[in-house]
Amino acid sequence: MMRGVRKTSGRRERGSVAIEYAIILPVFLVLVLGLMDTGRLIWTQTTLDRAVEAAARCASIDTAQCGTAAQVQSYAVGQAYGLTIESSAFTVITKACGISVAVEYPFQLVIPWIADDALTLIASACYPV
Repeated sequence: MMRGVRKTSGRRERGSVAIEYAIILPVFLVLVLGLMDTGRLIWTQTTLDRAVEAAARCASIDTAQCGTAAQVQSYAVGQAYGLTIESSAFTVITKACGISVAVEYPFQLVIPWIADDALTLIASACYPV
């Protein structure tokens, strides 16, 4: 028989679990919110890229629908699915490469302490005439 073996009440174990939880939770939340922000950032940049590419192509190919800069801008807004963006944010310029459409869009992160100011996403596309 073994003598001297004492049962622990579990109080010490519960306290250590609470301390571990307090240390791990902030790290886990920053990781999860950071992944969400990264996904939103990539989606927004991809949407802007697609919108300027479609608008530049429309300006070069379909002059009936996208004959003026204002029409190209409104077409680009329509192609930026899921984003609330003003048509004046898009610029339409004729360059040597063809018709160029560009946009600058402010992007605010969910985690404010990583970047206090909004990030500026830039997308541009040039389509030959």
